[in-house]
Amino acid sequence: MKNTKPFAITLDVGSSLLNKTGSWRTERPVYVDRLPPCNETCPAGENIQEWLYHAESGEYKKAWEEIMKNNPFPAVMGRVCYHSCETACNRVHLDDAVGINSVERFLGDQALINQWKVNPGKTTGKKIMIVGAGMAGLACAYHLRLLGHEVTIFESSSKPGGMVRYGIPKYRMPNEKLNAEIYRIEDMGVKIELNTKIEDVVATKEKYGFDAVFLSIGAQNAKLIDIKSDESIPSLSAIAILRGIEDDIATGLHGHVVVYGGGNTAVDVARSAIRMGAKSVKVVVRKSQEQMPAHYEEINEALDEGVEIVPFHSISEIKKGQLILEKNFVSDSKSTKPTGQFVAMEASVVVQALGQNVDESLLDNLDELKLEDGVLGVDTHLMSAIEGVFAGGDMIPSERNVTVAIGHGKKAARSINQWLLGKFKKPSEKHEVVDYSMMNTWYYSDAPRTIRPMLDVVRRTSGFAEVVGNLDETNAAFEARRCMSCGNCFECDNCYGVCPDNAVIKLGAGKRFEFKYDYCKGCAMCATECPCGSIKMEPELI
Repeated sequence: MKNTKPFAITLDVGSSLLNKTGSWRTERPVYVDRLPPCNETCPAGENIQEWLYHAESGEYKKAWEEIMKNNPFPAVMGRVCYHSCETACNRVHLDDAVGINSVERFLGDQALINQWKVNPGKTTGKKIMIVGAGMAGLACAYHLRLLGHEVTIFESSSKPGGMVRYGIPKYRMPNEKLNAEIYRIEDMGVKIELNTKIEDVVATKEKYGFDAVFLSIGAQNAKLIDIKSDESIPSLSAIAILRGIEDDIATGLHGHVVVYGGGNTAVDVARSAIRMGAKSVKVVVRKSQEQMPAHYEEINEALDEGVEIVPFHSISEIKKGQLILEKNFVSDSKSTKPTGQFVAMEASVVVQALGQNVDESLLDNLDELKLEDGVLGVDTHLMSAIEGVFAGGDMIPSERNVTVAIGHGKKAARSINQWLLGKFKKPSEKHEVVDYSMMNTWYYSDAPRTIRPMLDVVRRTSGFAEVVGNLDETNAAFEARRCMSCGNCFECDNCYGVCPDNAVIKLGAGKRFEFKYDYCKGCAMCATECPCGSIKMEPELI
């Protein structure tokens, strides 16, 4: 009997391999690599998604090596970075952000345990001078050695590390971890001249025959305000106190300690005072606790340890052994205004933690370089007004944190290298950032975030032991597996399985897929079912 059914209905399973359907399309699917939000927000420029992929497979050294392409301090950053990458993580909309910081710390510590090393690049014969052995200077030196250049760092302090050493207490940043990662850079051939304050940059450059200079002296001079005082209560600098703690010098913290300021330095001093036996510790801030610039995790840990936050107050006067505080209120513009109402507060010592300034003395012999609004202007390549002199870290206009400084060091090293070669490269175009709406997340199972262990409060406040603990190998791998591979194919086979026209071709492990457009009719099922948002539909070109 003659079959009278329409042609389309008579097609057998798999017959699209014999009957091309692609001419029916108005759109075609294409594989894309989108930029994960974690990568996009990392100031150090880490390829976070890539090293998480290696970590989840148990390839820890390979994961660490991927980190080291951009950041030479994973053990440090796993402790002090405020992980903006986790704030941006798309998984936060599903359950909770991937614990990127905790996995990075695990990998950094694995490298130290196993003594993994990095080899310098082929020698170029070029010599670079770096002023300042903080994170920006050390990162710059590391990347310059990867490129094969000879590097000497001049540091005025007796130890390298900058504010990570002298501004972050040991309960957050143990010296042995910092020292080990700095030593790895020295082991690559970087020379660090300690106790050496540079008075004349140009003269030093010419004396030793350096081809380029990177300035990274940071902002380590305390910003102090003039508080009316009868000197009945000593007023100290937070920076001086934290430096004294590092150098085992008496700090003067005793009795009832009042810290003035709301940043991370203020919280660090307050928590240090608790550990040094203060009877009480209060942090006075002009605005609310929620508006404090200190990281919320640090604030919460401080509160747990007994630190009291006193919001909406300013210190007006020191008088007869007391602090006179003026109450503030928040105006419509969210700025604080004085009320004219005053209260007295008991205090044995007051600590100012109101920010830091750049030491301008380095620029005394450089007429071309002047600070404006407390920072040094640079171009997009981090080069100053003097040819061949670059700058980065806290001394240039930017957010002041460790991760940003490390990113500046990397960028400066690459800019210096390009300048030495005679031409700056144009930055490569970034891929489109993938957001949650581009993903099909029902494929991902619920997987609660792994919480790092912490010392109990009693043990915390009795000394400077590290507060936050490490993940072990099992839960580090688990945490890495929580990554959803946003925007990048991880070969889940969904597109291959749902295509009704056999138009998706598997290319083999690690090679992903391709489309056979002769058979694709543009139904978009592959794009709809792609968990990670790595397929998009484009208009068919006629």
